[in-house]
Amino acid sequence: MYHASKSDFKTRLQTWLPKLVLSPSLAMVLIFVYGFILFTVYLSFTDSRILPSYGWVGWENYNKLWRLSHWEISLKNLGIYASLYIAICTAIGLTLAIFLDQKIRGEGILRPIYLYPMALSFIVTGTAWKWFLDPGIGLEHTMHLWGWESFEFGWIKDRNLAIYTLVLAAVWQSSGFVMAMFLAGLRGIDSEIMKAAQIDGASNWNLYRRIVIPLLRPAFLSAFVILAHLAIKSYDLVIALTGGGPGRATELPATFMYSYTFTRNQMGIGASSAVIMLMTIAAIMVPYLYAELREKK
Repeated sequence: MYHASKSDFKTRLQTWLPKLVLSPSLAMVLIFVYGFILFTVYLSFTDSRILPSYGWVGWENYNKLWRLSHWEISLKNLGIYASLYIAICTAIGLTLAIFLDQKIRGEGILRPIYLYPMALSFIVTGTAWKWFLDPGIGLEHTMHLWGWESFEFGWIKDRNLAIYTLVLAAVWQSSGFVMAMFLAGLRGIDSEIMKAAQIDGASNWNLYRRIVIPLLRPAFLSAFVILAHLAIKSYDLVIALTGGGPGRATELPATFMYSYTFTRNQMGIGASSAVIMLMTIAAIMVPYLYAELREKK
């Protein structure tokens, strides 16, 4: 009888101990993540300005938001930035993955080199690229010191080209991570399929186009979701590299949200822009998670 009760106690302890250990973290996530998300949604329907207020105004903040040219500019910039960022990262990541998948010498050295930029924060990346692209101290200045007086590279100061400096910096940081995803997908493809296609006389181009790349569909989808999420919430890279300028040439929704919430004292409008960003990310994440769960079932 004693041994049975002791065994029951151990079983209950083993069942409840992980829940007790995880409960503080779960409580903090519920409060400081989901709780503040709900609070932000609520603020978007209030007349909050410099501090939270509880005067209900309904959809007024959303109507004001979509009438602001500032918001439209940030969305256009996001469209340019996100599309180029996702496309170039995917192309470079896939190319590097195919290159490393050839079992070349020095793969163990090259792989960390490609992955190293992802270990840096976007603040560090933005600051480094700001120094590199600044005409007064960066690449242009160095070329002039070396005698190439006609060399010009002033994208960071040009309203029409500054958005592409964000793309350059972001692609440099994220391409290695995308490469790792594709490389894992390539290493997971059954080698027998590849050998059978080669025996049938398939060229390398047709091998990758008709067999390998279609089998990498989950990796493509995962890369798209992660890169789209990073693009939508980009803030620190913009602040460190361009500060949203020149003018509003590199303004993105995240910088717009911060500006209206904490600088312009329009918390209600800032909260409504944050909710729209959240809905955009959810529109990308929810179908992806649904597809993953459905595939597992």
